[in-house]
Amino acid sequence: MAEDELEKRPKAYASYFPSIPPKAPLQAQSYSRSVQEAPYRALSGVIPDGKVPERHPESPRCRVRRQTGLTNRWRLPESLYSDLLGSSQALKAINMPFNKSLVEAITAEGPKQSMHIDMSAPYTFRLVGDRSNTFPNFGAVQRSKTALEAMSYFPPQAVRPKSYSDAVGPVRQFTPKSARPETPKDIFLYHSKKSMSFVGPDVLLKALGMDWELHRPFLQKSEELTQLLKTSEDPKAQKYFRSPVSETLDNYIIKSNFYSNEYKESSHKPLVVEPSEDDDQSKSLDHPAHISEKRVGSLSVIHLHIDDPLVTQRAMAIALGNLYHDDLDVDLSDVAGVLAAAAALGFKQLMEGCGTIMLKSINYRTVCQYHLAASKYHQEHVVLACERWLELNLIPELSMHIQLREMSSELLQKILKSSRLFTYNEFSVYRNLSYWLFLQLNPQMQLMPSHSTVLSYFNSLPKTCSFLETDDGQIYSPLFSSVRLHGIIDATNIQDMRIMNIIPQSWMVNLLSQHYLALQEGGDMTSVKQFNVSAVRQGFIVDDEPHYHSEILSLHGFHFELRAIRQDTENHTYQFYMQRLKPGDPILSFRQCERHTFSMRPDREVRYSITVQYLHRGEHHMESTGVLSQKFGLGEKTSKSQVISIDNLKKPIYVSYALMFPPS
Repeated sequence: MAEDELEKRPKAYASYFPSIPPKAPLQAQSYSRSVQEAPYRALSGVIPDGKVPERHPESPRCRVRRQTGLTNRWRLPESLYSDLLGSSQALKAINMPFNKSLVEAITAEGPKQSMHIDMSAPYTFRLVGDRSNTFPNFGAVQRSKTALEAMSYFPPQAVRPKSYSDAVGPVRQFTPKSARPETPKDIFLYHSKKSMSFVGPDVLLKALGMDWELHRPFLQKSEELTQLLKTSEDPKAQKYFRSPVSETLDNYIIKSNFYSNEYKESSHKPLVVEPSEDDDQSKSLDHPAHISEKRVGSLSVIHLHIDDPLVTQRAMAIALGNLYHDDLDVDLSDVAGVLAAAAALGFKQLMEGCGTIMLKSINYRTVCQYHLAASKYHQEHVVLACERWLELNLIPELSMHIQLREMSSELLQKILKSSRLFTYNEFSVYRNLSYWLFLQLNPQMQLMPSHSTVLSYFNSLPKTCSFLETDDGQIYSPLFSSVRLHGIIDATNIQDMRIMNIIPQSWMVNLLSQHYLALQEGGDMTSVKQFNVSAVRQGFIVDDEPHYHSEILSLHGFHFELRAIRQDTENHTYQFYMQRLKPGDPILSFRQCERHTFSMRPDREVRYSITVQYLHRGEHHMESTGVLSQKFGLGEKTSKSQVISIDNLKKPIYVSYALMFPPS
C-alpha cells in the first residue's frame, strides 16, 4: 500500500536537481585556443623549420577576421615580418587580453556560477569572498559603513560582534582607483598603532618638515631622541584637538583596511596649536577646533636636523614606527632608507635588523644601494657581502641589467682589481666597462642597450682622438687600465675595440705588438711579470647538468681544454683540471684546426692556477690550487695539470682558470 501511495503523489513533491551543463564542443574549444595563441605565434617571428602555422578552419561561428580593430584580438598566426600595424595590434592583444566588460561578466554572480553541482552536499549560497577580486565595488564600501554604524543598535541580550567581519562575514579587500597614495604619516600611524594605548602624545618631534606625535616610553630605543629629550625644555601645557570618534573607529579601520581620506586627514595629522590668550578669536576654516574637541596636554617639543638625502619622510616614518614594537617591520624596497633613518635616530636595534635583511636579499637590483648605504653607516659585514657578491656576479649578472649604472667608479675599480673577480674572459671585462661608460654618458636610458647600440654610439664620436684622451674621458682612464688587454686575443673582439675608439691608439699598438712578439718567441710573454695582475683568465659557471663541462682556451699557439667533472652525486664532488691539446684533436672545431696557429714545441712551461668559488647562505667559499708551475707536453702523462677535487659544492659554481707563459 505504501508503494501505491507514493506513486499516486503529485510529481511536485519530487526533488529537483538542475542538470549539469553540456561540455563545449571540441571545435569551439580549439577555436578559443587558436584565438588565444594567435598573437603569440605571430610575434614569435620566423619559425626555424620554415613551416607556416596553420589557421583554424573557418565556419560561420569560427571565422578568422582579416581586418581587426582596437577592440578585437589579432587572429592571424602567420609571422608579421615588417607589418607595423599588425605588430601593434598583436601587442595590444597580449597586453590587454580582456576588456573591462568581459572581466565583469566572467566574475559576476549568475545562475551558471552559483549552480549546485554536488547533489550529496547541502545547498549553500554564494558569498562575496568566493569570487575573484577585479574592479572595486563601491557599494560594498557603503554597506560596510552602514553595518559599522548599525553595530550600536544590538539589543543587550545579543552577542555583540567584535568587528564588522564577525557580523556579516569576510569582506574582500581592495584598493579603490581614486585612493590617494600612502603618506609618511600613514606609515608611521600603521606601526605606532600596534602598541599605542595612550590618550594622546606627550612628545612632538619636528624633523624633515613634518611634526611627529610620539610617546615618551618608546623613545628610549633611540639614543638621539633620548638625548634631545634630556636637553629639551620642560613639558608645558598646549592645546591639541583630537576627535573622540577617531579614537572609537581606529581599531575598526586598522582591522578592515577601509580607509577614509577625510577621516585620516582630520584625525591623524598632528593637531597641535600654540596656546593663545584669546581663545575666542576668529579661526580659519581648516582649524581643528571646528571638527574636534579641545584638549590640554603636556607636550615636549624637540627638533632634529637631518641633512642626508637617503633619509626620506617615508623612511623616517618607518623608523619611528618601529620604536613602538619589538618585531622589526621593514620592506625590502625601504631597507636602505630605513637604515639611514635609524642611523640618524641612533636606533641600533633597527640598524642591526636592516643589516640582517640586507644580507639575505642581495641581488642585482639591490647590491649597489646596499653597498652605498652600508658604507655610509658603517655596516662592514654588509659591505663585505656586497663586494663578494659583485666579485662573482658583476660580469655574468649585473652587466646584463640597467642597475649597472648605479655602481660607483670607485667600487667598480675595486672589484675589477680584485683577485677573486670571476670573468668569462678578458674581453668580458672590457665590454662590461664600455656598457657602464655608455650608461654614465646617457643617464636617460631606461633599458639595457644592445652591443650594436653601444658600438654605434662610440663610433659616432669624433675621431680626432680616443675618448679617454678627451677632457670628459680622462677620469675613466684608471678603470680601463685595470683591463688585461694582452689577454684579448680574438680578432673580432679587437676589431670592436678599434671601432669604439675608447682606449688610446698607443694602447692598441702595444696590445698587437705583444701578440706578435709572443708568437715569434714561441709563446713567451716577456712583458708580463706579475701573475696576480697579468695572468690571462677564462672561466665558466657550473649550474645545471650535464655532469661534464669543457671549454677551450687558446693562447699564442697553445690550446688547452678546461674541464669540470662531477664524480659523486651524493657528496657533490667535482674535479677540475686543464689539459694541453694536440694539433687536430677531435675536441677542436674544424675552423680552429684550419685557421688557428699551433705551436710544435714539445713542451711549454706554464704558470697557472685553478680557483673554485660559490656562495652558500650568504657566505663566500673559495678553493684554489694557488700559483703552480708545470711543463705541459703532448703526451698523456705530461699534458694534464694537477687535479683539484672538492666535496660538498653548492651550485652555482664559479670556476676560473688563469695562466701565463714565462720566458723559457
